[in-house]
Amino acid sequence: MREQAPGEGRHGPEAAWAWLDDTARRRERAGLRRTARPRDPAPAGLNLAGNDYLGLARHPEVCAAAAEAASVWGGGSTGSRLVTGTTRLHEELERELAAFTGAEAALVFSSGYLANLGALTALCRPGSLLVMDGHAHASLIDGGRMAGADMTEFAHGDLAAVSKALSERRQRRAVVVTESVFSVDGDLADLAGLHDVCRRYGAALLVDEAHALGVLGDRGQGALAAAGLAGAPDVVMTTTLSKALGGQGGAVLGPRRVVEHVLNDARSFLFDTGLAPACAGGALAALRLLGREPGRAARVREVAARMRDGLSAAGLPVSPAEAAVISVRAESARAAVAWQEACRAEGVEVSCFRPPSVPDRFSRLRLTARADHTDAEVERAVEVIVAGRPG
Repeated sequence: MREQAPGEGRHGPEAAWAWLDDTARRRERAGLRRTARPRDPAPAGLNLAGNDYLGLARHPEVCAAAAEAASVWGGGSTGSRLVTGTTRLHEELERELAAFTGAEAALVFSSGYLANLGALTALCRPGSLLVMDGHAHASLIDGGRMAGADMTEFAHGDLAAVSKALSERRQRRAVVVTESVFSVDGDLADLAGLHDVCRRYGAALLVDEAHALGVLGDRGQGALAAAGLAGAPDVVMTTTLSKALGGQGGAVLGPRRVVEHVLNDARSFLFDTGLAPACAGGALAALRLLGREPGRAARVREVAARMRDGLSAAGLPVSPAEAAVISVRAESARAAVAWQEACRAEGVEVSCFRPPSVPDRFSRLRLTARADHTDAEVERAVEVIVAGRPG
């Protein structure tokens, strides 16, 4: 008689994943179930949910450059960046990104998430101290955990807490990590203040500029440039090509020796297939277009401020609109979902951010301004959001 294998009998083969059913039920009860919704190629309504801040994702020049790159170089990069995955487009993009932001050098990754993982794991070794803002993006948190450094979190924006952590450290090396524009509420870090504290205690500063590139600075160079810190020898910048530049990919920028070290040490660069040529070509075209049309950065900030003022005047709990991101708090996760659906029914697409995608457990609508939104569209969006609030 054959012996029963583990998992057979009264348990059966389905028992291995039975716990998922309980998890799914709890998620549903809490209003935290998520689904992926395919979008139309040209949505008919007003989009306040995407991160195409400058309206470049479908710009004819950007699309033509991406198509040409695919035609010339192929649909994929064919290998990791250090094998066959680097093309002339990658090198041009890195040179021009560095020049535009004021950095000595840049290194392009296949996503902003991987750029953050690469920077943190390469620069924050075991035995060093990593001091991170409590509202930092998940990719920064994950990179910090993977780095193996001694990691401490400071209360959001608390410079005194950063100073205390650095002054009491026993580790020889220290890196302070923050976003410049925080991705959920759109508020700004005090980069000048953080840099002063870092200088005082001999620490480096790593800044994620994902939501600042193309939006802040007099030409859209980012928050570091706006703070007078572009090219500082003790500052490293990470960013993404998927927000204001309308494409896909990420980058680490900073002193040449830092970028050289990341190239040689970051596993998310060494062992990942390089960014597709179409993405590199599209991002390069978008960057050049931004250089010719710097007014797009100012316009997106103007749109965000108009939206904030309209929502605030209606009594909604709205975050400060210091870049392109605005959020409005909801009473619960379920209320946020209902609010999103009410807006969608009126042709206005908004994001619904719920745990674990928020840093403080509060669910909210997340709205993004675009440089190509008209004043009439902003007024319409405010009307729909105000009218759709549950209760």
